[in-house]
Amino acid sequence: MTTYAKPRPTIGPDNAPFWQGCRAHRLLVPFCQTCGKAHLPPGPVCPFCFADDIEWRPASGRGRISTWTRVHKAWFPAFADEVPYTVVQVELDEGPRLTSRLVGARDGEIAIGHRVEAVFTDIDDELTLHGFRIVAE
Repeated sequence: MTTYAKPRPTIGPDNAPFWQGCRAHRLLVPFCQTCGKAHLPPGPVCPFCFADDIEWRPASGRGRISTWTRVHKAWFPAFADEVPYTVVQVELDEGPRLTSRLVGARDGEIAIGHRVEAVFTDIDDELTLHGFRIVAE
């Protein structure tokens, strides 16, 4: 059987603080100092006002599910053992909308509006991935 390495996210100067935050088990999101809005994906300028005065701030990592879907296809061979899995879009209490996998939820437990919190999985010494899990109200 062929062994595959899981593909790594592309880490560049625009999103490095996000991945450094994940490594420290916290969410960091870019906030525009001009218009005050948080935004993802990160970039060198704010997508709302095009200012380049961006500051990375901690976000609570808590929010509510706004949409979700079950993924039944492994887009990469390395993920074949994880199919099916659930992807959620979360409206963070502090920060922008964030999309990630949902951890530990069974079929029938997932609904729009459920409260979730960020969880972090250490892949190796250099990479930590974020996800969400459902929490009690």
